[in-house]
Amino acid sequence: MRRQPLSRARGRAVKPRAPLPAPMEPHPRDPGRTAWALPCLLLLALPGMDAQAGQDFTLQQPQPKVTVTAGETLTLNCTTSGVAGPGPVMWLKGWGSGNKTVYDPSNVDSSSRVTMAASVSDTDFTIRISNVQPEDMGTYYCVKFVKAATGVDELFRRGNGTEVSVQAKPSPPLVSGPEQRARPEESVPFTCTTGGFLPDKIEVKWFKNNNPMGVQPPQVTEWKMKTYNMSSTVKVTLQRDDARSQLTCEVAHSTLPAPLRGSFQLSRVLRVPPSVEVRAEPSPAEVNKTVAFICLVKEFYPAQVSVSWLENGIEIKGQNLSRPLELPQGLFELRSRVEVQATEEKNGSTITCTVLHDAQAPANYSTVLWISNPNLGGLSNEFQMNKDDMLIYIVVGVVCIVLALLVAAILYLIRTKQIKAGKSSPSARLHEPEKSSEATTQESDPNNLTYADLNFDKERKSIRRMVEMSQQSEYACIQSNQAPNGDDNLTYADLDMVHLSKAPKRPAPRPEEAGSEYASVQITRK
Repeated sequence: MRRQPLSRARGRAVKPRAPLPAPMEPHPRDPGRTAWALPCLLLLALPGMDAQAGQDFTLQQPQPKVTVTAGETLTLNCTTSGVAGPGPVMWLKGWGSGNKTVYDPSNVDSSSRVTMAASVSDTDFTIRISNVQPEDMGTYYCVKFVKAATGVDELFRRGNGTEVSVQAKPSPPLVSGPEQRARPEESVPFTCTTGGFLPDKIEVKWFKNNNPMGVQPPQVTEWKMKTYNMSSTVKVTLQRDDARSQLTCEVAHSTLPAPLRGSFQLSRVLRVPPSVEVRAEPSPAEVNKTVAFICLVKEFYPAQVSVSWLENGIEIKGQNLSRPLELPQGLFELRSRVEVQATEEKNGSTITCTVLHDAQAPANYSTVLWISNPNLGGLSNEFQMNKDDMLIYIVVGVVCIVLALLVAAILYLIRTKQIKAGKSSPSARLHEPEKSSEATTQESDPNNLTYADLNFDKERKSIRRMVEMSQQSEYACIQSNQAPNGDDNLTYADLDMVHLSKAPKRPAPRPEEAGSEYASVQITRK
């Protein structure tokens, strides 16, 4: 017969959980039958059992509280001693009208999670509950039944009960991000969730590339069967170099020997638009030569990109020089090439590189085909000098002008100093012309002497010249008045000595400009 949940019972062995009912109350295992509530009447109804034997029977349930982690095996102890007469020992969860039969030896289910610890024993009724779940929390009672005279199992003793608490480990944290990709410098939210844990106290930390991040306290909400869920949100400002960055959520709970971690690769939500450069090689090109146009697509993410070419708006066939090449920071680079025949009618044509990146709107980047005409000895009228070359020419021209001005200024200063020096000093210059080969013999004569003596008088007088000659010597004497006062005045003489017998007659040199005193002596041989 199927046993029903126990109702409230009274007596020496069972503590009343409610006001005493009438003498007759429903049978705890068969609602269709009734049993006397008074223990004395119950004992008198048991065949082959006296009151003294029932008083010697004890039932021990030593565990007042047990804490177990979800998924583990729970052990509930129960032992008996003494004689109580025939009847089963059962386990019940709860007491009163809401109780539930956990273990009944007469109705054992092989698929049940509840088993007896001792397979055959008349005194040990310990049970094990495998794979404990949060819904297994509650108070468990070990109960002894005996058969009444009518053959029905009646409640005889019960234990004090064991309160079972279940701790549930949180599930592995799951980190989620936005569904759409975002560009650098945009702030995007990320969420970390976990659930099914007990108790409700939990700690959450966020890291970006193992660097801690500041976050708000997590939100904890109650879930089914008295377990809890947690949700934590953080905002991250994306950067261009986040293609290899990782976001980590760390969860710590009392049931965990070590924190649990969930991660998210920022490359899943990052989009870095490419920078594009288009150039012609060579530029300008010669007539009827082949010109190669290169489209360099730089530093983009993700790698999905396509390139097409247009000439004056009409599509032309190009080719990618390689697959997207991954750069050290995790971004990509791609080169595409197209060749165009540089005919005269194509001079000034617009060549366009169209880039389609990660299903975004296409972007166009253009350059112009310039052609030089060798028959004209230069570029066509429409050719314009490259801006970079023009800048170089301007810089070189400016430098040359500055250098020329510096040289002119230095020459001007030198000339000015020479003029000032010439005006402030009386001078006489001596010129000894190069002697001819014929005069070499005469100069070697030790009796032939040529010299000049310059004397300047202290008094200011007119310049007079005295020349004294002899057959064996050549002598010139110049006397001058006192030079003007001044520390910077210099008086010197310029003698133009000519071998008297050999050198041709030379005109006397002209006096220098005003402000200088000049004496010149020219001696001729008689």
